[in-house]
Amino acid sequence: MSITNLEPMSRNSFETNGAALSAGDNNSSMNLEIVASNSAETVGAAENAADNNSGKLVLSKQNQSTSLKADGGEVNSNVHIQDLIAMIRHAEKNVHLLNQARICALEDLEKILSEKKTLQGEINSLEMRLAETDARIRVASQERLHVELLEDQLKKLQTELSRRGGTLENIHDIIPNNDIIQSLSEEVNLLRTENISLKEDLQVLKAELTDIKGTGERVVLMEKEHSYFESSVKELERKITVSQEDVSKLSTLKSECKSLWERVDHLQTLLDKATKQADQASLVLQENQVLRKKVEEMEETLEEANVYKISSEKLQEYNDLMQQKIKHLDERLQRSDEEIHSYIQLYQESLNEFQDTLNILREESKRSKLAEPANDMPRKFWSRMLLMVDAWYFEKKIEFDNASLLREMIWKRDGRIRDAYMECKEKNERETITTFLGLISSADRPGLHVIHIAAEMAPVAKVGGLGDVLTGLSKALQQKGHLVEVVLPKYDCMQYEHVQDLRGLDMILESFFEGRMFRNKVWVGTVEGLPVYFIEPHHPGNFFWRGQLYGEHDDFRRFSYFSRAALELLLQLGKRPDIIHCHDWQTAFVAPLYWDIYAPKGLNSARICFTCHNFEYQGTAPASELALCGLDVSHLNRPDRMQDHSAHDRINPLKGAIVYSNIVTTVSPTYAQEVRTAEGGKGLHSTLNSHSKKFVGILNGIDTDTWNPATDIYLKVQYSVNDLQGKHDNKEALRRQLHLSSADVCRPLVGCVTRLVPQKGVHLIRHAIYRTLELGGQFVLLGSSPVPHIQKEFEEIANHFQSHEHVRLLLKYDESLSHIIYAASDMLIIPSIFEPCGLTQMIAMKYGSVPVARKTGGLNDSVFDIDDDSIPVQFRNGYTFFTADEQGFNSALDRAIYHYKNDRDSWQQLVQKNMNIDFSWDSSALQYEELYLKSVARAKAANRS
Repeated sequence: MSITNLEPMSRNSFETNGAALSAGDNNSSMNLEIVASNSAETVGAAENAADNNSGKLVLSKQNQSTSLKADGGEVNSNVHIQDLIAMIRHAEKNVHLLNQARICALEDLEKILSEKKTLQGEINSLEMRLAETDARIRVASQERLHVELLEDQLKKLQTELSRRGGTLENIHDIIPNNDIIQSLSEEVNLLRTENISLKEDLQVLKAELTDIKGTGERVVLMEKEHSYFESSVKELERKITVSQEDVSKLSTLKSECKSLWERVDHLQTLLDKATKQADQASLVLQENQVLRKKVEEMEETLEEANVYKISSEKLQEYNDLMQQKIKHLDERLQRSDEEIHSYIQLYQESLNEFQDTLNILREESKRSKLAEPANDMPRKFWSRMLLMVDAWYFEKKIEFDNASLLREMIWKRDGRIRDAYMECKEKNERETITTFLGLISSADRPGLHVIHIAAEMAPVAKVGGLGDVLTGLSKALQQKGHLVEVVLPKYDCMQYEHVQDLRGLDMILESFFEGRMFRNKVWVGTVEGLPVYFIEPHHPGNFFWRGQLYGEHDDFRRFSYFSRAALELLLQLGKRPDIIHCHDWQTAFVAPLYWDIYAPKGLNSARICFTCHNFEYQGTAPASELALCGLDVSHLNRPDRMQDHSAHDRINPLKGAIVYSNIVTTVSPTYAQEVRTAEGGKGLHSTLNSHSKKFVGILNGIDTDTWNPATDIYLKVQYSVNDLQGKHDNKEALRRQLHLSSADVCRPLVGCVTRLVPQKGVHLIRHAIYRTLELGGQFVLLGSSPVPHIQKEFEEIANHFQSHEHVRLLLKYDESLSHIIYAASDMLIIPSIFEPCGLTQMIAMKYGSVPVARKTGGLNDSVFDIDDDSIPVQFRNGYTFFTADEQGFNSALDRAIYHYKNDRDSWQQLVQKNMNIDFSWDSSALQYEELYLKSVARAKAANRS
């Protein structure tokens, strides 16, 4: 649960219990003192961290400034950009480390909440007693007025007697009758009776005040805890850095503390008032000689109360100290903010310089074109042309140089290629080849040549998000004018209906494995308008005829074979790509194979980009297995190359790709920070930190051609941001399809589309079912689990709710049903324990379903809490929580459902705002394009030098 989420909860809790605080119970005050002490310690630790990190930032700034200058102040733009990027990444690391300190602060705040709950019970018990005491004090005040009148009359009598030299025995000489004396006697008798009652109350008060004596012991205990906490903080002070983001979070903590001290001050005022009233009562008792002994006991009681007053003064001192520390910390943060701002300005200037250079290069490229591109033909047409030319070359029907020139014309989308194809529709292949060869002319390439080598591609071979990312990124790069090709294994379980123009090439590709050469059949086709090469191994192991993509006992052998065969294909086809982009451990072998074996053979034009979509899966194996694909085990089984951290005799393909690639990316900025820690990196954090200059996190996008409610063929009714009636219609259609109740059309529908694995927070998904029912909602789950005991558990839950009118669990994968659930749901939960990127939240918002997500990985980069004042209003788009427990999840889901039920107009505005957010691949593809261009430019510069 984030600090911003805690703030409204704490505020509401204090307001709810505000009336109870007026009781002034001593035990409650004692608890508040301890809570305040803890808060002071927390802020003190944060101050120490800020002092330490401020020094680090200053040192970092000096180092960076030094690195930017050389030869009389001249700056090398290439080095300039790298150093600036290092600065920004250093700042990102600082932000992550400060997040860890924030967790410590959150733990203290949770202690405060626990103490507050204890106070609630104690304060409630005081309300009744306080009301009774107030009534008695009002009666005592009225009687005190009568006594004061009597005192005045007695003083007058005494004065008169003194003047006359008489005594009380001749008072009748002064007072004509004894009415006054009689009245005085009656008042004194009544006062005695009341004093007896007050005596009993004061005895009870004395017993309660004696409990304060235990305060000292508890303070000593808290001081010990303070010392322990300070020692823990000192260990963190070397690592924590200051960032701009935490200014708002510490301000939130400050406001929490201020609110707490306002309540404490209010309680102190009430206690002072009660003490004053007790003093007034003691003045009445002093007039009564019979109760003199009781008055002395009351004075002793008041002395004990002074002890409590001293404790309250100590609490006030803590308050003052905490305010000073917060002020000092704000000053430190302000200085750090100025330093980071200067870094950002330097980075922005360099980025603008790079963009200007890139624009110049693009303009020069445009001017060098010999023919205008033909944009009236679909992408799949040009992919088909490219595959056709490759097939001619592979089947030795045209020469390599001719094939290269035709590829360049296709790449440029030269209109003459289109015209030649239309002219040759009725001709045979020989005549067609002759016509195309007549078109050959030299031309410059308009963009980059990118080849993806991967194990998945949506929709033909998809298990997780990798397939969606590969297709979405490739299409976006293709639309930007780059030549993009894909190499995949030819699985027996592929969705062949999504492959157009699939055909086998009339040639055999041979690749090395297990000490000998094996034949492979090469197939070509187009998927989503992209040219794709499918490799079918003729190996006795039937590597890709297993009925599934992953999960086999010999996956290491299967995919190391495929990686080498893919590079062999590029070599045999004469490809000269600028970028070879491989994904996850299954094709991580490409990086060392390329540099150690294929670059010396002539396939040396490319830079290697590697993307890890989930560091949880690393594909480790015995080191001897690496020799199967021809790599040198003794050369690579080293700590600085491919040796796994767990054992000296094991190889880690993921580590090898990080070491041997020119560009290393992962799927979100926050996840990139998380995996550089010991907990998130799964053993690779040291390697990632060593290669941090080439490591970056880029948030994935979604394929808006596939995920668009205005064109989605799976929906019952299509709809758009300007017409949300279709969303309501899809909700009713899903209810009818799943036999859920439609009696209350305003009942919120909570959806969940996920794989049921521990990473996804299955314990919170299970809790969400019951919590949604408690809050008056409906719940629909779509997903299955590869873990047997989790699948069995959810099957039992599904059977329990089989005929329930508000819950339905569908334990399977159903592409069409997932589209309908996104469209029908009012909100969608993503309670992941960790989430590298996550596409679910983006799809949900595109379909008008508000996400309820945990702040981790890509979720933290794409979902921003509605109630988080530190986030600009225009970016707030959902409900988030931090702690992966039921209380944290409830804090988000409860607020979401309350918002839906109580402010429908505001909810609809939120839905429309989310549907307008651009989650397409355009922005992400631009970042990849910049990384590609920068890496290629560095390679060319190195070659020239």
